[in-house]
Amino acid sequence: MIQITVKIEAGDLYDYMLMHSYNSPAGILGSTFGAVLIVFALATKQWMFIVLGLIMLLYLPWSLFIRSRRQILSNPSFQEPLQYTLDQEGLTISQGQEEGRMAWEDMYKAVSTSRSIILYTSRVNATIFPKRQLGDQKVAVIEMISTHMPPAKVKIRS
Repeated sequence: MIQITVKIEAGDLYDYMLMHSYNSPAGILGSTFGAVLIVFALATKQWMFIVLGLIMLLYLPWSLFIRSRRQILSNPSFQEPLQYTLDQEGLTISQGQEEGRMAWEDMYKAVSTSRSIILYTSRVNATIFPKRQLGDQKVAVIEMISTHMPPAKVKIRS
């Protein structure tokens, strides 16, 4: 059993939002289209397309940055630390008097970024474990997830 206390900050939420958005079809399409506009502008010397391409490339990260800051300030669940317990059966999340439990077989997938380990509980909802807050428990968390989830659902880099 592993017990962790995590306080999600705006940077952690932004990291999750970036990873989630840029791995979706819309994020990939938008980035590709923005890059194509810039290449087209350079090839044809029609500089208006560089501006459009830059807007396409920079809008998503900027809007996610603003949204993560706003969400941290407005969502009460981000105001207090969350307590996580990972055991043989699954994940328990508690905060104050609230408690939720999810079995390993109900988890959608597990991925990592340079800053976080992200455990998806559905296609759009996730539990974020900031690596800087895991400390020496990081390896144990990765092992627990990798042991209890099918390998096809786990894409975690140390």
